[in-house]
Amino acid sequence: MNRLREIFNEAKSDKWFQNFAVFCRITLAASFLPTGYVKIMGQRFAEGLSHNNPLGSYFDALLATGYYYTFIGITQVAIAILVLIPRTALLGTLMYFCMIVNISVLTYATRFHGTRLVTIMVLACLYLLIWDYDRIKHILPFRQPHPAPQVIRRPLGKRLRILFFGGCIAALAVIIIGTSYLYEIVPGDSEEEARSQCLTSKNPEACEAFCDCIYKQGQPLDICLAAFNKADDMRRSDVK
Repeated sequence: MNRLREIFNEAKSDKWFQNFAVFCRITLAASFLPTGYVKIMGQRFAEGLSHNNPLGSYFDALLATGYYYTFIGITQVAIAILVLIPRTALLGTLMYFCMIVNISVLTYATRFHGTRLVTIMVLACLYLLIWDYDRIKHILPFRQPHPAPQVIRRPLGKRLRILFFGGCIAALAVIIIGTSYLYEIVPGDSEEEARSQCLTSKNPEACEAFCDCIYKQGQPLDICLAAFNKADDMRRSDVK
């Protein structure tokens, strides 16, 4: 723990990590400002998303809630402003983290293609929370270790930067490649995008039926997936 603290303190004093923290704050704020503005103006978020798409249906229902929809937009803009101001950055990051985790679960549940971007935003938010660990450690339900006698060690210097930013690149690769194989079928952002999967599908008929279920019949995602999985299981049984 004391060695980790030394690494943490070294990173806090490094300009590369300081600039990366600023970059994360600006990027996160920039993502909430336009989305919050759309909600405040009473416009449907992701206008091009089909109404029969699972996430499109969610946005339609959210828009119909009236001032609650506006309240979400105001909250997002307020959080973005808090994140940008140094004195309130920690409060804004804590609020941002709660909201972005909720959005992340939503995108995974609806198999939205923006899952990758939202996952990266979650990781950026986690970086900012770790960056302010000294300020939030007092509210964490963990016993804080007693500081050990200081031992002078050679600073990691460039190795720490290489390890961290190399890890960031590896994490991005895992997110991009991993999510490509996460689902066998997705509803897509449009009917055309969804049906394009059928060209390479092992069960084109089941894929077409899935697309009809989503975009023609307007059925919930779980029902369409259950029908697709049943048809896929029958195909595998016939093959055997």
